[in-house]
Amino acid sequence: MSLAWHRGLWLWGTLLASVLTLVFLPFTVLTRGMVLFVILLICVFGMIRSHRRPDAAVAERLLTGLPPVTYRQPVILVCGDALEEMFGGGLVQQTAQGCWLKVGASLTLRDFTRQLLWLRPEWASQLAVMVVVNPQQQTDQAALSAWLYERRWQVSRLRRTLRRQVPLLLVSRVAAQPVVTALWQAALPGDTMKVWLPERAPCPVPVWISQGEEATQEACLQQQVIINTLADWVHTDVLPALAGDSADIPSVSPCAIALYQSASLENDSEGSLWLQHLQARTSLGQVQGWQPDRQSAPPTSLFPDFLLPFLPSGSGITPRSRALSQGVLFFALTVMVALCSSGWQNRQLLHRLAFDIQHYYRIAMTDFAPKAKAVAVLRQDAAQLDEWFRSGEPLRLGLGLYQGERLRQPILAAISTYIPPAEPAPDLAPQTVRLDSLALFDVGKSELKSGSTKVLVNALVNIKARPGWLIMVAGHTDDTGDDLANQQLSLKRADAVRDWMLQTSDVSPTCFAVQGYGESRPIKSNDTAEGRAANRRVEISLVPQADACQAQGVSKTSSAKDEGLTQKMEK
Repeated sequence: MSLAWHRGLWLWGTLLASVLTLVFLPFTVLTRGMVLFVILLICVFGMIRSHRRPDAAVAERLLTGLPPVTYRQPVILVCGDALEEMFGGGLVQQTAQGCWLKVGASLTLRDFTRQLLWLRPEWASQLAVMVVVNPQQQTDQAALSAWLYERRWQVSRLRRTLRRQVPLLLVSRVAAQPVVTALWQAALPGDTMKVWLPERAPCPVPVWISQGEEATQEACLQQQVIINTLADWVHTDVLPALAGDSADIPSVSPCAIALYQSASLENDSEGSLWLQHLQARTSLGQVQGWQPDRQSAPPTSLFPDFLLPFLPSGSGITPRSRALSQGVLFFALTVMVALCSSGWQNRQLLHRLAFDIQHYYRIAMTDFAPKAKAVAVLRQDAAQLDEWFRSGEPLRLGLGLYQGERLRQPILAAISTYIPPAEPAPDLAPQTVRLDSLALFDVGKSELKSGSTKVLVNALVNIKARPGWLIMVAGHTDDTGDDLANQQLSLKRADAVRDWMLQTSDVSPTCFAVQGYGESRPIKSNDTAEGRAANRRVEISLVPQADACQAQGVSKTSSAKDEGLTQKMEK
């Protein structure tokens, strides 16, 4: 996948994760901020990692011969002996059945695969590994075992990196006489050894030996002896290092073993493992060495193409199609998470509203304070549901899963059953009208002055505004003179005010109470003229007292009296 598509996928995934966090998932504000920060860090890390480029030299050499990104045939990573003979000077050898890539000694299998998947990431599922071991090119059994253990470790690491069981092919070749024809013999899992010839169907070894004339059959039998000896060497000296028990490296058993024999032009070099193996099992002291006859075996025959149909192939998906499919997958996962989150939050909403309704009904109506709190919670729930009913529910509860409307009417029905407690009667304190005695009476007198009408009318208006109350009329004097005389004077003045009110209004006499206090209740000091003037007063107090008097309706006569008083006051 190209860098642009890779970055686009990271941005698309970041956008979807951010929408989930901000809109659908039930997180607090602080948690949302932390989750968004982590998402951004992951996105930046992924984009930086995707920006890593392969080795320029290897990438340039690979690109010159690699098939297109839609290539579907198996791709085999080849390592081992005689790679230069198989690939010449290049890294890629493409045949009719697949593509063979040379893995040199400078790179491990995993590193080479990383370079390759940078250029062709779609090929991860169609990779396989082929290890080539030629006994005529090996001289030290210990060094060979160490090299095979190294290949075993590399294949194990590659499988862990790709997270799949990468197939392993084991190939061994010899160049020896006699040779009827250069041929491959291979055994697939669960099958016997068969002979694979170009443009011919595979056949069992006995069938191949029995074909042709007697001389040809004898030559084929001799050639089969060489191949059987090669197979014996592979099973005794090669397979234990790859598939034997080991506490450090997992076993990497080959899925197929292929053996190849071609004609040779030179004698075998002294000390090769092939010569040692033959000398240990036969009387041969010298055999033809590793120098294949090019005329009898073209380079393309050095690759076991007949095994490729049994290896995994690719899908041929383009980078654009893969990116779009992954983007659709991300979107589908986001929708699934959003639906699950919406369903869970709707369930929580129903539980909360149902609990509020049940809690309200469990509280007695006479338990005023808890009942008021419970109904206040229901009113908040109803207001929220009404708002969602008018404006639409939020997305975190939507997506066709909203359930709050089911409980809106039960909440309103519960609220309608609430009966608030009766309001207590207001605490009405006594009200007092204070009149200056000098404005009503002459000094030492208890008869009302002619100019006192206006003051008394105002007092009468205030009193009539509260019918049914007890009207307390109290007289007060300063400390000048005899105490008894002052008390008598204050009482007479209170009687005079009460009598005037009775004459000019329809207030019942039973509504009045008269008291003379004399100089006993001063409101200011009598040591000054101002204080003595303030103490000479008549107070009319309105006292809330149940059934203090029987209030009488205001008759036409009383209305006429009030009108007359008003006219006098205006004069």
